[in-house]
Parts: sequence; C-alpha cells; structure tokens
Amino acid sequence: MPQNWIGQSVKRVEDFRFLTGQGQYVDDIVLPRMCFGVVVMSPHAHARIRSIDATAAKAAPGVLCVLTGSDALRDKLGGMPPLFMPEDRGGPKGYRTLRPALVHDKVRCVGDRVAFIVAETADQARDAADLLDVDYDILPATVSVEDASRPGAPAVHDDNPSNQCCAVAFGDKAAVDSAFAGAARIVSLKLVSNRLNACPIEPRCTLGSYSAADDRYVLYTGSQNPHGVRRMLSANVFHEPETKFQVISPDVGGGFGMKSDAYPEDALVLWASKVCGRPVKWVASRLESFLGDHHGRDQVVTGEMALSKDGRILGVRVRSMHAVGAYVVSAAVAPIVFSMRFVPSLYDVRAFHAMNIGVFTNTAPLSVYRGAGRPEAIFLIERLMDTAAAEMGIDRVEIRRRNLIRPDQMPYTTQAGFVYDSGDFERLLDECLELADWSGYETRRIETERRGLRRGRSVTPLVELSGVYSDQMSLRFDPSGAVTILAGTHSHGQGHATVFTQLVSEWLGVPFESVRYIQGDTDKVHFGRGTYAARSSMIGGCALRMAADSIIAKATPVAAHLLCLQPEDVEFRKGRFVTASGKSVSMTEVARASYQMMGMPPELAVGLEATGSWGAEPPNFPNGCHICEVELDPVTGTVRVDRYTAVDDVGRALNPMICEGQIVGGVAQGIGQALKEQIVYDPESGQLLSGSFMDYALPRAEDMPAFRLKLMEIPCKTNPLGVKGVAESGTIASTAAVMNAVLDALRPLGVKHLDMPATPARVWAALQAAREGVGK
Repeated sequence: MPQNWIGQSVKRVEDFRFLTGQGQYVDDIVLPRMCFGVVVMSPHAHARIRSIDATAAKAAPGVLCVLTGSDALRDKLGGMPPLFMPEDRGGPKGYRTLRPALVHDKVRCVGDRVAFIVAETADQARDAADLLDVDYDILPATVSVEDASRPGAPAVHDDNPSNQCCAVAFGDKAAVDSAFAGAARIVSLKLVSNRLNACPIEPRCTLGSYSAADDRYVLYTGSQNPHGVRRMLSANVFHEPETKFQVISPDVGGGFGMKSDAYPEDALVLWASKVCGRPVKWVASRLESFLGDHHGRDQVVTGEMALSKDGRILGVRVRSMHAVGAYVVSAAVAPIVFSMRFVPSLYDVRAFHAMNIGVFTNTAPLSVYRGAGRPEAIFLIERLMDTAAAEMGIDRVEIRRRNLIRPDQMPYTTQAGFVYDSGDFERLLDECLELADWSGYETRRIETERRGLRRGRSVTPLVELSGVYSDQMSLRFDPSGAVTILAGTHSHGQGHATVFTQLVSEWLGVPFESVRYIQGDTDKVHFGRGTYAARSSMIGGCALRMAADSIIAKATPVAAHLLCLQPEDVEFRKGRFVTASGKSVSMTEVARASYQMMGMPPELAVGLEATGSWGAEPPNFPNGCHICEVELDPVTGTVRVDRYTAVDDVGRALNPMICEGQIVGGVAQGIGQALKEQIVYDPESGQLLSGSFMDYALPRAEDMPAFRLKLMEIPCKTNPLGVKGVAESGTIASTAAVMNAVLDALRPLGVKHLDMPATPARVWAALQAAREGVGK
C-alpha cells in the first residue's frame, strides 16, 4: 500500500547535493574553447553617444571581438519589449519601449549596456574594457518619480516629454466621492515604498554557444523561466524560430522575480558566440548586479480612508506613482496593477477608487520582486488602519475586526474586481492573537521599558493572488516502471522536486525513490512558463493531477489485459488496479507491461506517458494574519524585531515544512525592506550610491526574530487540490507589520510618521525632531 505523502513534512530531496557542494550552477559549467565576455556599462545616467573608438580595445591581448550598438544594428538584433502593457488587457494605451541589447544612440541610466568585449580570459576582457573610448554628451537626468513627473523634467525618451509610461485605474470615483462626503472621519497618508534589489545569493550568469554545423544556439542561464527566455530571444532579438534555441537553466541560487525574464547579456553571449565561433560566458560582479539587475518597489502613494463614527470603512481613495526606470521590462506593469487592486485587502470596503501612473526615470528598470505590488498595497491599507485606530481612539484589533469580510459573504467580489472564493479571516485573526500571546503583551512591554527600551506591536491581515497563466506538466514511465516528471514550472529554491514527487507517489502508488524530476531544459521539457507569482502549487500541481488522471485512464486497459478482464471491470485504488475478486496489479507492473515487445493487443500504445494542463482562471487568494513585536532603543534609534507570529491559510499544505520555510524567507525580505534595504541614486547625477554590500544593508541571521507559525487549511474551492499559494505571503505582510510595530513604539514619543527603511539614523532623527517640536 502506498504511503500517504501529501501533507507530510518530507525532507527535501534536493538538499543533499546543495549541502555537499554538488549543485551545478551556470558558473560551474565549462565548455571546450570557452572564452569570456565583459559588458561595458554607461557611467552616466543620461547621455548621447557621440562616438565609440574600439581600436585600442580590439588590439589588447587576448581580445577576440568588441561589439557595440552599431554592430547590433548591422546584424539586425532586435530589442526586448515588455511582456504586456495595460492596453493589452483593455486599459489605456501607454508608452511601450524596446530595450536594446547594446545602446547605439542614447544611454538612459547608469548601467545601460554600451559594448560587449570578449577575450580569452575574464581579466583580459576587463582590461580591454578600460581601453574602450566612448565620447558622451552628458544630459540632465531625473531619478525620482516625483521629479520625473514635474513639467519640464528631462525626458527619458525624447518623444515622451511627460515621462509617463502607463496608467491604471480601478473602482468607482463617484461612489468614493459620495462616501467621503458623508464620512465622520477621514485619514490620509503619503507613503514611500523604497527601491530594492533582490540580491539572490547567485548573481546572474549566462553562457552562450552557437553551433555553425546545425545553425543552433544553446544558452545556459540562471533563469526562473527558461522557456520565456527562449521566446524573448527567438521572437524579439534574433527573429529566428524557437527550434533553433535551447535554453538550459540548471540549479539557480534564488530569483525572487528578478530572474523571471531575459536580460541583454543572454542575447550578447549568444551573438558573441556566433561572431567568435566559440562559447562565451559572462558572470556579473556584485556591482554589475546592483547596476544591471531589475529592481523592485519604488512607489510614492497617497491614500485616504473615509470612516463612519464607529470605525467602519466607507471608502478608500488612492493616487500613486510607480517608477519603471529607463525601460519597461518583463512584467513591470504587474506591480503597478496589483499595488492598486489589493488595497481593499480582506476588508469590506464599500467604495474604492485607485489610480497608479508608471513613470520613466533615469535609473535601472524595475520589474517584479517577491510580492509584486501586493506588499505596497497591504502596507498602505494597514498604515491607514493603524492611523484611523489612533485618531479615532479605537483598539487596532477591534477596528480591523469590524471591517473584515465574513465567511457568509463568500464568494465576495471586491471593488477592484477580485472574487474571493473561500476564507475565514476573523478566525485567522483570533488564531494569530492567541498564538502571539496578545494578552500577555503588557508584561513584555514593562520588562522592555525596565531595560530603557521601547516596545511596539502590530497586527496585519493580508491577502494576495497566486497562480497566473496556464501551464503544463508531463509524466513519463520508462520500461523499468520508474516515472519522470517533466515540469513546466521551475524550482530555484522552492523544493519542487520533493513536493511534486510526493504528489505523484501518492496519486499513482509508485515508490517515492523511483520518481525522477526534470526541469529547466527547453529540449527536454516541451513547454513551460516557469515559476513566479506563487504559481507552482496550484498551476503545476493541478496540471500534474490532470496528467496523473490521464496516466490512470491510459493504464487501465493495459491492467485489464493483464488481469484478463474488460477495462470497466477494473478500478484503480491506492496505487493498484483491482478487481471485484481481489486480483490486482500495481501501476509499476502495468507500466513495465506497456513496453512489452510482444503479447500486447495492437490497439494499446507502447509506453505510458501523459501531459496535463491547468489555467489560472479563477486564481486563488492566500490570506493570513501576522503579528510583530519590536524593541527600539530611543538613544541610538536601533530597532530589533523580537517576536513574529504568522497564521497563514494555504488551502492545503502539501508539505508543511516547506510552506513554513517559504513564510520565514518571505518575512526576512520584508524585514529587510522595513529596516535596512534601499537602492539610492544621487538626485543630480543619477549615480548609484548603494552599489555594494558596504552601502546596501541586508538582514542577517542575528536580525531574525523568534517565529511562531501556524498553517490553516481552508480549502480553495476553485481548483481540485484545494491549494492556495504560500511563497509570497511572508513578504506581503511583514513590511507593514514591522513598520506599524515601529510606529507603535514611537507614537508615545511624538513620532507619527516614518518612511522606510527605519534605519537607526532615520529613527534617531525622527525622535530628535519630535523632541524639538515638543520643546517649542
């Protein structure tokens, strides 16, 4: 009888090779005659290229080729468009860009790619890069969304003087105006979501090889979405059929959305390989990562909330600007959309209107980063809720309780058009309060103050959407009876090889150890859309369920033949095909028989394999409640997250240990944004001021609090597994949770507002300003 794998905290099968140093990343791959490329990046945020003199660089030792933007024009390399724009979904028309592999006319940010130099060694390529003579005509730059939106600001793109990229709007403006007119209390806030870099442990790395013998390109790249990279390169850059391209994404050391699409370097190594006739590898330094990776967040938003005298939300109004950087890349529009659509969160908001404008700036492009707009949305609504509670003298838990959507309102359609199919939000609130020992807080506060510190706390409900786009998964038995999963998703830390094996082993009754997992190779896996937006458990899992059902259907006639019965007389139960008389055969035996050389009926196909598909409509809505407690030193401004409690509704926990790991990892990134991380550009020159880990602070193990976690399983009603996503919830809640806790500690000292990150210097300055204000 097969073991019940689903719902068990099975240890990850991937971890042995990682812990023993046997993982294979792109930089571990060495091809015969491989050479090395270095990108020459623009040192200016905004400048016209007058000329490029490559004479000295080409003559440098070991140099094989020097490629510039004019060479890209000559070879007709195309640019990379965004994956979608608002007009593609029925919204207003925006300004669509093509990001060039190499710029030939005007650079629009520090880090824009200007040339690609290939040499025998990476050191020789770097030395030659110093010899490249680029004559720039420096132009005024603009780096903040507010500055870029002002009349007369430098135009990032000459034919778009407004610097507006796109606009999205949701809700009913007239209804909101009416709600505000009748409100007993209106609260408002202006908030900034600081710009971040994903900082995966593995910097981007890409290795390209072109074969003249069969006119085919092979790209090894650390990507969350290898099939998407292939599509972008074939359709938009090289204008050649996808069959000419093989993209291999081996082990990937983190992505967080930043590695979800192609970069200029992916095109450059393939192009250079064709020019040089040798494989070309490019590896980013950490500085090049800060300069060239897609960044996240960077929003300035004003939110207003209208409330009745008893604290019920009557309406919410939002006006926002989101930076897109120098080009619209990848799924950059997603955070612009989701940061508005999710503002109502889990609350019964009666009237809602929100508008967000994407703005071009002379900075690195922005795209999706873990949560992609949902952290911004929850940050806004939860800051408004705490502000309303403080101004109206209502307990922060009570004001939330009064406004939560009730189970009897399901399915619930939000004013932004989402339909929540399931959830018990008040129950999760109560579970979290109990787990966090909310009632025992006063004792902890007194103890903290005895040590000269301040203590603050917060409660943060959250909701998000997980699962976008359709995808497919395949199952293929071999003649030995072992089965291979061919995944259209891509695991880069999530543990797919473990969880998908758990599913297949239980559904088909095959031994856990006889399941093989393959991903990340476009020649081995026919099609896939990769992993991002917490999509794999639902989209990949449900597609795998469809494939498993198809396997059972195809195997039943084979089993019937082995049992000398008709297919309708055979039933598949607990991994075996059984008959009324008690005779049975296992799925493994049936798979082996399907490959018999003779003795099988001719109408039965050789082998046993199937592909299943699943779509994202309707999506699922993971939700939860998080509680944070911080300690703050009023003398130094230092903040320490002391306790963190999270109760998350994951629908169905396929592997609880992995679910909890995802939550903790997400919370760590939210703590980073709230307290430490920020990409900073000089406002005048556009130079990057936070280009290393000496200037950009990441949270460390010592910054992590004690965690109390609980998974709630309220099955989703819109997919056969009942699952809801989990990978982004920690990030979505924790930014607001930490900041509200910090402000709770500061409010008695006169500080009512603080922008992220709440660094010691920023907290100290706010306290000094509050003291001076009191003194006056």
